[in-house]
Amino acid sequence: QVQLVESGGGLVQPGGSLRLSCAASGSIFSLYAMGWYRQAPGKQRELVATITRGDSTNYADSVKGRFTISRDNAKNTVYLQMNSLKPEDTAVYYCTNLGGYWGQGTQVTVSS
Repeated sequence: QVQLVESGGGLVQPGGSLRLSCAASGSIFSLYAMGWYRQAPGKQRELVATITRGDSTNYADSVKGRFTISRDNAKNTVYLQMNSLKPEDTAVYYCTNLGGYWGQGTQVTVSS
């Protein structure tokens, strides 16, 4: 059993920054690859970034150069640092272990 809890969302202006956190419990965090997805109303959920057990990362083209995924195994936490935010980044952001477990989501709104 795995439980994931996201935090750090909010309202920011275009060009601003946020750092999302996902705290994991119920399993050995270091054994899992992790990912962030996002979903806007009326749109499909899309993959934003992934990080492997060996800290290899991948990003959607839309966020490359702006977002950074990282993990702290000692704290059982994965992060998504989001810089240079754009209105099209507005969505609910979810973390996942890529194996069927999801957090509850955290809202990110980018607007002036």
